[in-house]
Amino acid sequence: MAADAAVQLLQQRGYHRRPSCPHQRPQRRAPYPALLTVSDDEFWEGVSPVEFGTLPALQDAVTVVGYPIGGDTISVTSGVVSRIQTLQYFLTSELLGLQIDAAINYGNSGGPAFNDRGKCVGIAFQKDTSDDTDNIGYVIPTPVITHFIKDYEKSGAYTGFPELGIKWQKMENPDLRKAMGMKPYQKGVYVKRVEPTTPASGCLQPSDIILSFDGVDIGNDGTVPFRHGERIGFSYLVSKKYTGDKALVKVMRDSEVHEFEITLATTKKLIPGHLKGMPPSYYIVAGFVFAAVSVPYLRSEYGKNYEYDAPAKFLAKHFHAMAESPDEQIVVISQVLAADINIGYEDISNSQVVSFDGQPVKNLKNLVTMVENCNNKFFKFGLEFGQIVILETKSSKAATQDILAAHCIPSSVSDDLKA
Repeated sequence: MAADAAVQLLQQRGYHRRPSCPHQRPQRRAPYPALLTVSDDEFWEGVSPVEFGTLPALQDAVTVVGYPIGGDTISVTSGVVSRIQTLQYFLTSELLGLQIDAAINYGNSGGPAFNDRGKCVGIAFQKDTSDDTDNIGYVIPTPVITHFIKDYEKSGAYTGFPELGIKWQKMENPDLRKAMGMKPYQKGVYVKRVEPTTPASGCLQPSDIILSFDGVDIGNDGTVPFRHGERIGFSYLVSKKYTGDKALVKVMRDSEVHEFEITLATTKKLIPGHLKGMPPSYYIVAGFVFAAVSVPYLRSEYGKNYEYDAPAKFLAKHFHAMAESPDEQIVVISQVLAADINIGYEDISNSQVVSFDGQPVKNLKNLVTMVENCNNKFFKFGLEFGQIVILETKSSKAATQDILAAHCIPSSVSDDLKA
């Protein structure tokens, strides 16, 4: 197993865990990063670790080993490295990735990719399933794997790959560069947005031109020098850092050049990718079930292909919206448990709650606090698209307990929201 090399490294440095890495497939999503262990030490006896190799070059031979669908025995496929670039990993940053033409099929994820010297150069994690391609697979290379391991060593937990916290666009168009006041020798990328919850928001601004990152000049196409004769997206430089590291960013603003030392951090997603092992939060009143939108929530509502089947209002927020504060959530009425108190509202589902009694809803806990402390005669919920829900306060609180009992629900609120 390719992960055994990481196991040996961790054991040598005092850890008795086995790592796994970020996975992605266009149609089937794989697990999140994790460090695992086995309770019985006998498991490790006779394990022969695989040695990690260096990043391969283009056209280097690779062999992918795994147990994909189609049989019960080991499968071996061969090919070459056809491209090295930054890829958007599932629910995380743009990271270094290898494109290979060896067949990778469902079930290959987590299997090692070996070079011609028998060293592991990466872990298979996804394939291109579009009709216009054939035998395009992707491998998590060893630099990403070792970053994951060292991250755990540095902090005792997986903190994630840091990001600069911006959205940017290329500046290849000469008129665009001229309008921005750039000199012929200046190159860089245009900052479209800065995420409010990241340290960069105190330094960078929309319309800034990022000229360099840690002293490395950025091209108008957003690439930087990589290896001899190669270029790669500048997010590669960011991904080599660790959470809390500092970076020197040179920008042009109003025709003047500035330098900022920015602390890198992971970004706060408006729709989080996972719940960090916690059960989902909920709140129920008068049969209305309130929940916060997350990727696990979307998957439970719309299936494994939620990125195609979920409503556009959620997908737009998932892919493009930024959290305005660290605790911001999208709160929805997930469903309505039918009862006399909510007649006429029973068809509401997955509608965002934007206000309560005229006050904006920041997150689920904020909504619970406002509803529980409400002394008005009526509950007034403002939903998206101007829809409203109005219920008598006293009757709603009284009906809630009967509705919970009818549906065998022990509590109107999840444990994490009780405090």
